[in-house]
Amino acid sequence: MKHVKLPSIRPSIFPSSQNQRPLVPPNQPFPPPNDYISSPTAVSLSAALQHYINSVFPSHGQKIHAHILKIGFKPNTNVSIKLLILHLKSCCLRYARQIFDEMPQPTLSAHNYMISGYLKNGKIEELLNLVSRLTFSYEKPDGFTFSMILKATGCASGGNFALPYCLEKVVHAQILRSNVEPDDVLYTALVDSYVKNGKVGFARRVFDMMLEKNVICSTSLISGYMSQGRVEDAEDIFSRTFEKDVVVFNAMIEGYSKSVETARRSLEVYIDMQRLNFRPTLSTFASVIGACSVLAAYEIGQQVESQLVKLDFINDIKMGSALIDMYSKCGRIEDGQRVFDHMPEKNVFSWTSMIDGHGKNGNPVEALELFNRMKIEHHVKPNYVTFLSALSACGHAGLVAKGWTLFESMERDYMLKPRMEHYACMVDLLGRAGSLQQAWDFVMGMPEKPGSDVWAALLSSCQLHGDVEMASIAANEIFKLKSDSRPGAYVALSNALAAAGKWDSVSEVRQLMKVRGVSKDTGSSWVRADGGPCGFLTRKRCNQTRREVKGISSVAL
Repeated sequence: MKHVKLPSIRPSIFPSSQNQRPLVPPNQPFPPPNDYISSPTAVSLSAALQHYINSVFPSHGQKIHAHILKIGFKPNTNVSIKLLILHLKSCCLRYARQIFDEMPQPTLSAHNYMISGYLKNGKIEELLNLVSRLTFSYEKPDGFTFSMILKATGCASGGNFALPYCLEKVVHAQILRSNVEPDDVLYTALVDSYVKNGKVGFARRVFDMMLEKNVICSTSLISGYMSQGRVEDAEDIFSRTFEKDVVVFNAMIEGYSKSVETARRSLEVYIDMQRLNFRPTLSTFASVIGACSVLAAYEIGQQVESQLVKLDFINDIKMGSALIDMYSKCGRIEDGQRVFDHMPEKNVFSWTSMIDGHGKNGNPVEALELFNRMKIEHHVKPNYVTFLSALSACGHAGLVAKGWTLFESMERDYMLKPRMEHYACMVDLLGRAGSLQQAWDFVMGMPEKPGSDVWAALLSSCQLHGDVEMASIAANEIFKLKSDSRPGAYVALSNALAAAGKWDSVSEVRQLMKVRGVSKDTGSSWVRADGGPCGFLTRKRCNQTRREVKGISSVAL
């Protein structure tokens, strides 16, 4: 190995009298240094490398590689794999790949170690390239290889790298074609991959083929069903899971907490898991607090807060932010402020929750004061959501100049390129203030094509101020982008035309809705009763509901 690609190892990893910290903890046996220095053999080098692989500081073993390069020793397959593992554990992916590439015939173990390293570091494109190389070699993928590829399909979703179409199906087909014996690990990876890619039906087929269903597969399938709103299927899997753990309970609680129709069941499962002596985790509490937000059940939220105090979770930043958000959505901004003030540590999410809470509860001045305190006194850098909350507060307070300052500072001071929702918020801010022409010029001057939210904000402002001509333009732009998914645009345009007395045009808009099959969602209202939130649909008559409302009204009076 005269021509070496590896750069020289830093001298700091060699032992020296000036180094105060030992290479390995004193309780671990140190290999005799002369074994691989004075008489280097494959056995002595392998033993020394294994020692550092098992140590707390594997990077200190890189000096052995430096010694191998220095003396020109040609490592065998075993030593090469040990070097590869050492560099992977030292987070030196580039060195590991160079070792791999220098192996005359990389073994399946070498491929699997390298693939695992790429997966751990999120290098999905490199992982798939290596898998492709493996398929053209003398080695064939095994169950571990397939499980790593399946895990990669979940990691890559939402990333910058586009996966091959239906990769999980291709892997599944290869598993069936090969002689690989599927085990629990492989089945679990396959189910999880299908779920993460939205193919819950295929995941269920694999799940039903398993002789012994494990709780990990059950949890993954429950999460998939809940994400698609198939609550009954999720309940079926949950009831058939006999060896339950905290994670599967958390999956049910989180799934139930997403909608007002099922949020109360989230609280019931939360109570059941404690009766079965399962200790709630931070994930449990996050979902339960979310359910309280959906139900506007701040009294239950207060009980959850008390339990957080008892379990010493109250100082967790995520829990504090979740409580602030819950109290704000329940209209209990004072309780949210109390939680915020008692948080020993705050991050940008805590500040954003409090700023957003004040803005949505009619305290825009307090929201903007908090925004300034966060930046000036606490030196916390705002994110996209923070700016969105601050801009919304400016809109409610009618502070146009302040809104412009915030919007312009996003990219200038914080390198945050405004997103479509920020442009929509600015249009709403200008429209609320009556500056329709300025809002129109702002939309026309956008660096990218305005989205439906931007046009909807302009349409709402036009309806507010009676500008029928501009409202028609905004509505037509919405119809071009989303003709059937924004029924509110048809209604807003119809109302603007009706306010201007243009009844013929109103009839045309309503006829257009019929032709395109667009219907507005039924209006509903919520009233809190002893049994929790009670919903009422517009034009729907129900004697029982009317009696309940009458009873609530009489008590209130």
